[in-house]
Amino acid sequence: MPELSRQRRYLVLAICCLSLFIVGLDSTIVNVALPDIGRTFRAPVSGLQWTIDAYTLVLAALLMLSGSTADRLGRRRVFQIGLTLFTIGSLLCSMAPGLGWLVAFRMLQAVGGSMLNPVAMSIITNTFTRPAERARAIGVWGGVFGLSMAMGPVIGGALVDSVGWRGVFWVNIPVGIAAILLTALFVPESKAARARRFDPIGQILIIAMLGSLTFGIIEGPAYGWGSARILAFFAVTVIAVIAFLRYEPRRADPLIDIRFFRSLPFSGATLTAVSAMSALGGFLFLITLYLQDVRGYRPLIAGLFLLPMAAAMAVSAPLAGRMLARSGARAPLLIAGAGITAGGILLTQLTNSSAPAYLVLAFFVFGIGMGFVNAPITNSAVSGMPRSQAGVASGIASTSRQVGSSLGVAVMGSVLAANLQRLDDGRVRGRDAAGMVDSRRRRSRGHRPRADHD
Repeated sequence: MPELSRQRRYLVLAICCLSLFIVGLDSTIVNVALPDIGRTFRAPVSGLQWTIDAYTLVLAALLMLSGSTADRLGRRRVFQIGLTLFTIGSLLCSMAPGLGWLVAFRMLQAVGGSMLNPVAMSIITNTFTRPAERARAIGVWGGVFGLSMAMGPVIGGALVDSVGWRGVFWVNIPVGIAAILLTALFVPESKAARARRFDPIGQILIIAMLGSLTFGIIEGPAYGWGSARILAFFAVTVIAVIAFLRYEPRRADPLIDIRFFRSLPFSGATLTAVSAMSALGGFLFLITLYLQDVRGYRPLIAGLFLLPMAAAMAVSAPLAGRMLARSGARAPLLIAGAGITAGGILLTQLTNSSAPAYLVLAFFVFGIGMGFVNAPITNSAVSGMPRSQAGVASGIASTSRQVGSSLGVAVMGSVLAANLQRLDDGRVRGRDAAGMVDSRRRRSRGHRPRADHD
């Protein structure tokens, strides 16, 4: 990539952040629309889980492929293709006639989205070559990412209240078109001197691994955890993991270089990303259902309750970037862990009558932790790899986030579904027991069942 002026570099950063904003927004904006989608299509909890996870799973499965493809074919070209697919997918989601169609169009959205995050990060990494300046740029990137994910429920709530759930997809269309035009005008083309070759077997194993694991977790409550179908999907997950670990080290250009995970900072950043995003994905899935179905708030009010978290994430992420540039990743990661843990503890104490001030406090503390986590894990992932493989590096960082988000929605949704099933079973048993008691009372008083009179 040619050397750019400072003004041009930050213009490129703004364009990349614009694409990140709509992808991050779409990861969470649909959450606040889930109750309305469920009522429209009469969808069970598992159907709502697939509405979210169909998007994040495809993102997770294709991010690394998209990153390496951009290194090979041209980052700006792949970036524009991704923006186009994402915009078309958003339009189709807004017109979906049924839940199955909505899930399918969400997957098309994700195909385009997979070409945005890692490619944009690759462009940023190759635009900002000085370490301190790159750390600050990544801090801005992390702030936009956190803000988009946190603002999703707020914007979504306003749209659902005003025009219905289909409106949450309309917002992507003008932003996507603007990003396509700005990219063509201001983002220079760049490629890696030597890009990795396509790894079809590794890609298939990744898809099998993530898809079978998520299906097993989401559908476990419905089919039964010990059913042959669910056990078969978990078996596919294990087989795919083993095959991937045996196959990838033998390739000259593996989809994921297993040797990267020998680095403790890199492995730690990946595990942190999975854990943190699992917490955020599960939180957003459950809290919107809690605020609307348990507390009875309108979608807009439910979204406004999450504004403190959005503000905390927006302020914390740039601070994390500055701390990262001055002293490294340790301090922001410690703050992130403390914030997420404290927020999680507060959230476990929620009831159907918790004070609004308590909700605001819990969301704010949780948001501080999430705001501090993105910049250090991204910087740790890309700093230890050559710039020529920036697409692969950022792909691994983004993939770990999406895997975590998918697992968070799958696990938390399945816990919710299992508990709802248990409550339904308890009500049925309660009605049966009440009927038996009533029958015995009538017999003891000399009454016989109606069938005896017949």
